[in-house]
Amino acid sequence: MLARAIEKVELAKRIQQLEKQLGNKHSFATILGKSKPILLAIEMAKKVAVTDTTVLLTGETGTGKEVFAQSIHQASTRSKNNFVAINCSAFSKDLLESEMFGHKSGAFTGAVVDKRGLFEEANNGTIFLDEIGEMSLELQAKLLRVIETGEFIKVGETKTTKVNVRIIVATHRDLKRKLNPDIFREDLFYRLAVFQIKLPALSERVLDIEVSCKYFVVLFAAKTNKQLKTITPEFLEMLKQHAFPGNIRELKNIIERSVILTTGDALSPDSLPFEIQSKTNTSSGSKILSAFDLASAEKIHIQKVLNYTNGNKTEAARLLNIALTTLYRKLEEYKIS
Repeated sequence: MLARAIEKVELAKRIQQLEKQLGNKHSFATILGKSKPILLAIEMAKKVAVTDTTVLLTGETGTGKEVFAQSIHQASTRSKNNFVAINCSAFSKDLLESEMFGHKSGAFTGAVVDKRGLFEEANNGTIFLDEIGEMSLELQAKLLRVIETGEFIKVGETKTTKVNVRIIVATHRDLKRKLNPDIFREDLFYRLAVFQIKLPALSERVLDIEVSCKYFVVLFAAKTNKQLKTITPEFLEMLKQHAFPGNIRELKNIIERSVILTTGDALSPDSLPFEIQSKTNTSSGSKILSAFDLASAEKIHIQKVLNYTNGNKTEAARLLNIALTTLYRKLEEYKIS
């Protein structure tokens, strides 16, 4: 008992220390895990970090690609300069070009002033391009030129701008399968994939679920001012049996909701999402919840989350991991005001 208490205190101290030192920054010290797949990925990332080599990070959604990119930057000679990140799937082609490379005033409707792009912001530092597989062919050609020459032309500009930027890209897709003159340029792929690191899915490193769970519990207990003393073995076992399609991001969200919903000093299975409880019950041969039981439990669950958010439905939908429209439908269905 004493050893476990000391372990928890030490973990809490480590979290506080890391957050104080790094703020929103990530380093290899913040990557949780002891399993062979994650340690191998960290080892590869550390080796390439000290170079200026372009890196391609692959892996499922939620495996921590941006965390790895930032860790590589922090361990490089560029760490004192900017690290900037952009998700290529979040913008239209024209807007993404403006975000990445900047524009001159008058270049298009709404461009009332000159704008520096993210490549300029990252000069002498690192730029992280997430979901690179969603980039248009026109922008792929422009990115290839930056890699080869360090130069680009802003939207609406005629002269070139020169930068010295390390490029790290990421994708959850198999880019090799997308190599096609109409989808993804082969020459760009081979320039980006000089050093490729595949990040393992959480289902490939079940050993790391417990250590990650403990980290997030301490983190969210501190944020919600709750005195959580233990995590029940049943709670951990249910997590270990879950497939985690959303990987570490999904685990983090599950723990945040569980901490919010827990009223005692221990995390138990009844604070887990219904789909995890019901799947585990089915696989273990236990009694499956009836439709009535499940509906009642869901109604109580939603009401608890709404109470926590003081009626903020947008925040409640985020914590419940459902669309806002779905939440409104359930509120009407369960007659929750």
